[in-house]
Amino acid sequence: MAVWALGINHNTAPLDLRGKFAFALDQIAPTLHGLRQSLGTSGGGAGRHPGVETAIISTCNRTEIYCAGEQPAMEHTLGWLAHSGGVSPSLLASHSYTLEDSLVARHAFRVASGLDSMVLGEAQILGQMKDAVRAAETAGALGTTLNQLFQRSFAVAKEVRTSTEIGAHSISMAAAAVRLASQLFEDLTETKVLFVGAGEMIELCATHFAAKNPKSIAIANRTLERGEKLATRFGGGVMRLADLPERLHEFDAVISCTASSLPIIGLGAVERALKKRRHRPMFMVDLAVPRDIEPEVKALGDVYLYTVDDLATVVQTAQANRQAAVAQAEAIIDAGVQSFMHWMELRSPAVGEGGVVPLIQQLNAQTDEWRALEIARAKKLLAKGEDMDAVLEALSRGLTQKMLHGTLAELRAGDAEMRAQTAQTVSRLFLRSQTKTGNHNGL
Repeated sequence: MAVWALGINHNTAPLDLRGKFAFALDQIAPTLHGLRQSLGTSGGGAGRHPGVETAIISTCNRTEIYCAGEQPAMEHTLGWLAHSGGVSPSLLASHSYTLEDSLVARHAFRVASGLDSMVLGEAQILGQMKDAVRAAETAGALGTTLNQLFQRSFAVAKEVRTSTEIGAHSISMAAAAVRLASQLFEDLTETKVLFVGAGEMIELCATHFAAKNPKSIAIANRTLERGEKLATRFGGGVMRLADLPERLHEFDAVISCTASSLPIIGLGAVERALKKRRHRPMFMVDLAVPRDIEPEVKALGDVYLYTVDDLATVVQTAQANRQAAVAQAEAIIDAGVQSFMHWMELRSPAVGEGGVVPLIQQLNAQTDEWRALEIARAKKLLAKGEDMDAVLEALSRGLTQKMLHGTLAELRAGDAEMRAQTAQTVSRLFLRSQTKTGNHNGL
């Protein structure tokens, strides 16, 4: 079984390119269906890749495809993703990273643990990964291998967060936005703040801004019900997105993060707002991918617009304090990678053509059959009134004879060299003390 991954993130691709490959959570299932269908029908003969397991993780900072199948199909995966984003494979390849086998596991574990995030140690990515895995599972695209990969990712992330201080010194995007706003406005208690959207990121930002006691808070959302729920929590007002252009001038700070595929705050709306404000400055943060605010807004003289990438320099602080925690986390991840690769090796075709796991299953089935035969024979003897000690003696003798029959036959067969090799193997397997063997019922 091969495992491979393809991705772009905040380190490899600019914001606008990442926006072309952003998938909302409700788009994951049909997207996975399209990818699997493409892999199953590509080319002919050896070019086909049926039954490939797939999962997609898509956040503001990254889009990653994880796959598992009999043979890696990296080139096809890259071509499919490029086509879905409307770019050439060569352009995508120049901004993406490709990983196979142990490197996939290491990357997934680092992502889940917050080591690959713009905000080192941030916890939000773990929830986003779990959402992505649930979406893949619901879509029927997740198989044994990827499920094992992600479950181990979550376990490693939990150990990293409980055993290290990886997130103790991190500055979240929300905190960074507040810091930047504080640099622009002398007194945040005199500012009116508008939040566009009502998702997890906006809720986090609203929590940080509310702690500074701004003059007012308002939520603009596509559905009033969800917006009202968040507004009530912070004692703020609510409006529909359709009313946003006419009311934009009322606010000193605007923080936006929606799942819209197109900008919802255009250059014209901001220009009109600035005229009504008599060019009093506006602080704007666009945390969405694709963008919520047209990039041309940044050129306006009285607007201070920041994107997720602009916040990178703010959140990358206190690195020295976190180096020890990073080293601890990497050690935990190393152990997790070794464990996952061992699990993979057990399922690779290393014994005959079937691999170790099928052999284990055959051995268990054979011993179960022998056990059932001897138990059935013992029950018949007991039913006839035979002595219980004698029946148990016969049962144990019958089992050991069945288990040793093939081994003893091999010891007597072949030439001297073959018998010597067989004798070494038999000694290693059967003549070990109980303290060394332990419990190996699962082989």
